[in-house]
Amino acid sequence: MTVARSAALAAAAVFVLLPAIAPALSAQAPNTLTSAERAAGWRLLFDGKTTAGWRGFKMDSLPSGWQVVNGALTRVAAAGDIVTREQFRDFELSLEWNVAPGGNSGIFYRASEDGDAIYWTAPEMQVLDDARHADGKSRLTAAGSTFGLYPAPALVVKPAGEWNQVRLLVKGHHVEHWLNGVKVVEYELLSPDWEARVKASKFAPHPHYGRNAKGYIGLQDHGDRVAYRTIKILVLP
Repeated sequence: MTVARSAALAAAAVFVLLPAIAPALSAQAPNTLTSAERAAGWRLLFDGKTTAGWRGFKMDSLPSGWQVVNGALTRVAAAGDIVTREQFRDFELSLEWNVAPGGNSGIFYRASEDGDAIYWTAPEMQVLDDARHADGKSRLTAAGSTFGLYPAPALVVKPAGEWNQVRLLVKGHHVEHWLNGVKVVEYELLSPDWEARVKASKFAPHPHYGRNAKGYIGLQDHGDRVAYRTIKILVLP
């Protein structure tokens, strides 16, 4: 794809990135549900104490490099990516992440194990220290972006060492990324715009990328320390 075409694609996304502000973030205790959330059908995918419900990508158990540390599911040593044991189709996912200085990770959705790597099938919401990691120099690979496809605006992510709050909405072909109460990305899977971006990206050779109707939620081991907590999901009809 020409440079001009790539620039046009990036520019086309800007109009959806005008910050949409959600209500104030909750101050509830980590790894808990409110009575209203329970009544609505939310459930925890991580209880802050055990790693039940998680396993390594293409593994039967969770690698030892992921451990519970101070109530957070934390990548502490080389381990590989991890996924939920359950698959999900349409859902709202909410969680908090905290990455080390210069750190990189990601949140995958509708992943399958058809390829050698999780990112050959699953789109990724980027987790990043924008200020110190090289990927932060491009909005296409900065925190909150759909990695390599849809850019996220600057100045929304909190610094390394602080907790960032995520809401990921996936319903049918519609996807929204929310970071710290701001909608940073919105797109339609399999739309002409999506197809053009995938074709121009490193994901083009992988026929299953972004096409699974359901799949695992995954957390990325990119070689850096990262912690996740208050991981909860609402399955949508």
